[in-house]
Amino acid sequence: MGTNTLQLSTLRQIPGLLLAAALIAATACSPDHHPDGETNARGASHAHDHGGGMDIPAHVLGSIDFRAACSTEAAATFNDGLGYLHHMMYEQARSTFERIAEQHPECAMGHWGVATTLFQPLWPTRPSVDTLRQGQAAIERARQAGTGDDREQQLIDATAAFFSEPEEADWWTRIRRWADGMEAAHVAHPEDADTATLYALSRLALAFVEEDARAGLHEEAATVLLRVHDYMPEHPGAMHYLIHANDVDGRAHRSLEVIEGYSDIAPEVPHALHMPSHLYVRLGKWPETIEWNARSADAALNFPVGDTISFHYLHAIDYKIYAYLQKGEDAKANAIAETALAKGTHQPSFNSAFHLAAIPARLAIERRDWEKASELEPRTPENQPWDSAMWPEGMVWFARGMGAVEQGDLEHAREADRRLEALKAAARADGEESFARYIEVDRLILAGWRAHAAGYDDNAVGHLEAAVDLDRTVEKHPITPGALYPPGEALGDLLLRLGRYEDALAAFEASADRWPGRFHTVAGAARAADAAGDEALAARYYDQLLELVGDSDRPAVTEASRFVAAR
Repeated sequence: MGTNTLQLSTLRQIPGLLLAAALIAATACSPDHHPDGETNARGASHAHDHGGGMDIPAHVLGSIDFRAACSTEAAATFNDGLGYLHHMMYEQARSTFERIAEQHPECAMGHWGVATTLFQPLWPTRPSVDTLRQGQAAIERARQAGTGDDREQQLIDATAAFFSEPEEADWWTRIRRWADGMEAAHVAHPEDADTATLYALSRLALAFVEEDARAGLHEEAATVLLRVHDYMPEHPGAMHYLIHANDVDGRAHRSLEVIEGYSDIAPEVPHALHMPSHLYVRLGKWPETIEWNARSADAALNFPVGDTISFHYLHAIDYKIYAYLQKGEDAKANAIAETALAKGTHQPSFNSAFHLAAIPARLAIERRDWEKASELEPRTPENQPWDSAMWPEGMVWFARGMGAVEQGDLEHAREADRRLEALKAAARADGEESFARYIEVDRLILAGWRAHAAGYDDNAVGHLEAAVDLDRTVEKHPITPGALYPPGEALGDLLLRLGRYEDALAAFEASADRWPGRFHTVAGAARAADAAGDEALAARYYDQLLELVGDSDRPAVTEASRFVAAR
């Protein structure tokens, strides 16, 4: 078997303390052996120099003991590659697996690893036809090498299903086929930690498109991952994917004590240092978000992709900037952005394109700098794959449109609306319904403010209410720390401007349920409560705002200080 554990199907039947005792006994009594009998006392993955000019510092990746049916050397190196894969460090994983494929071509799982790094189930990057052909060729080499291990064959078959028909099948068809293959693999080998974690990952990928089953898929994934974590507490896949399992509405508070240990098992892996902040942003924990992403961004600079900066760097920077903006610390957020954007050439990818679009748009909208917003340039810088990045481009057009509206330039606001419509249609034509909805939420917000500027306030409120309703049908995507302008917050701002203070308060409070600790939501709730005559509630929100902020010169902070002092 691939791991030294009781079967998970058996563990499901053991309640409470008996389960914990059984897991401890199972782990303690089973030595860690490689297929040829050599003992690996720790069962852990260790990093190697990847060559090719890549400067990777020595560090641990967590506990991986897959026991590939290969030579001792290849099996040990495979553990490293699988560790990187579980950390979603796909370039490092690929170079590790490629080394196995070159030096040990008889090791089928080396070829499987190369193929499996060519698609990223939770990232918005989509493989090209050429990449799909590469994956299919790698899987064919795995099959030619052969394996006498049924567990490995199941994993090879699952990845093969993804790469089948490289010129024809769309992304979500591929994800569903891979997920079916992972289900078959998990049913056949429920005791295997890596099969279980990849199965859980496949459930999370399905949740993007299986809306009615989303909650159940996340619950199932979390249950499987917690079982793996119980008996392999340093398994990186269990900890990493558990965070994604809880990165949905209503789950962010779960298993925090587990995920906060993620960085301990991989203290120099940038994505491991970043991941806990996926939950912190949902809980409004801004100091923690800043701290973890500062460490992640520093670590990411040690892992360049060729002569470019890995997208893991910008991923951490965007989350860090978002947190500073919620504390009202605009000067710090702006300084971080200037440094990051001038750092060098960023890895061309959807992920980089997203953050390169989001960061300047976020800075302008959060600071309500409408002139700056109206001047943003779409599709910048040019080295990014903008033709396939409709959602990121849409964020820039949304910011431009909002800037134009607030400056009374309705013609340019209409231009932004038209561009958002076109980008939504392009995303939908590519089968990316979630991306289309994200774009449409922003377009509806812009349409609402355009209607207000034109004097059609009933229509304006209707558009923003529609944006709120549509936003409820999609989850926050893992790539983003949060919306540029949450629709509930936008609705509250409009109702406050219209003098509908109690309705505005209700809108802000509903938005805060989903996005707690946002500066403008809290400030808006305080103003609405004060205008509605509820001085005690206004004081509570102004107190919350003062507890939230750092060194901020925003007008709402001065307003809050005066209100509290007057009481």
